[in-house]
Amino acid sequence: MTPVLADSVRLTDAGVEILDRREFPFRQRWLLCRTPDEVARAIEDLVTQSSGPYFATLYAMVLAAREAAHLRPHAARAHLEQAGAKLINARATNNHLRKAVAAVLAQVSGSGEELVASALAGAHAGDSLYRSRSQALGSHAASLLPAEGGVLTHCWADLYLIELVSAAQRSGKRLRFFCTETRPYLQGARLTAETLAEMNVDTTLISDGMGAAVMQSGEVDALVTAADRVTMDGHVVNKIGTLGLAVAASAFGVPFHALVQAPDQLARGAADVPIEYRHGDEVLHTLGQRTASTKVRGLYPAFDVTPPRFVSTIVTDRGPFEPHRIAEYYREGEANQ
Repeated sequence: MTPVLADSVRLTDAGVEILDRREFPFRQRWLLCRTPDEVARAIEDLVTQSSGPYFATLYAMVLAAREAAHLRPHAARAHLEQAGAKLINARATNNHLRKAVAAVLAQVSGSGEELVASALAGAHAGDSLYRSRSQALGSHAASLLPAEGGVLTHCWADLYLIELVSAAQRSGKRLRFFCTETRPYLQGARLTAETLAEMNVDTTLISDGMGAAVMQSGEVDALVTAADRVTMDGHVVNKIGTLGLAVAASAFGVPFHALVQAPDQLARGAADVPIEYRHGDEVLHTLGQRTASTKVRGLYPAFDVTPPRFVSTIVTDRGPFEPHRIAEYYREGEANQ
């Protein structure tokens, strides 16, 4: 059975349909976005997360090409570039949106039907490349895990997770997973845990505050997360809470493996990565229910930065690297997108 979140973005004649992850798994509702701006708004509003924004951006660029089909080539490309900039800014911490835009712009040409066809070809190429690189990454990550043991995750659903688990299952490994809730939107509880359960994996949900204690208990053999971005000096940028788990893992001798397709050449260090701050009111609610009084205010940095000294391995589609050697990824040249 293919997990639902493996294919949660669809391009149709009417627009881009996106599975609303804010309601999943309690309800499977698809949101139709008819314009690139509507896709950007859906990404910003967390309708889609993890790998979802990458695929949504690919196909939003096709919508932009449809809008620009009547324009001359130069004006059409300018329209696509403008749409791409809005999509990238929807969630700027994850550089995969930039890569999705680049994948389509690398292919677009001409006007009219040629423009739309070339944009669609670029989107399909970006889709295929991302999936193949995720599969390679998953295989490399699975090879680092024991034949049998416990894995702690944090806010991690979608293709990296699916491919790692698939590779582990093919090799006969028996892994059990501990998933943090990942507040305030409970992505770990609703998305990660559900995906693992769909793949028939032994899955235990814990609250965000339990990670250190579970690692101290000896039940965890590895901390494994995705990474929204990795800098060229080995800093790992991921969902808020990753830093605390990484520090605890280091204290208790648990290896931390961070998964990313490739480090970002435009980010030499942590200072080069914009950290998204969402409205503080979001942490005062959970699943639509207010959880704090009106007397307090909230603070919500959506991501944190884990220094290389707390990271055991950065796993890429080209294999695992020690954090201080991650720049060697590019010894083989560019990795397309």
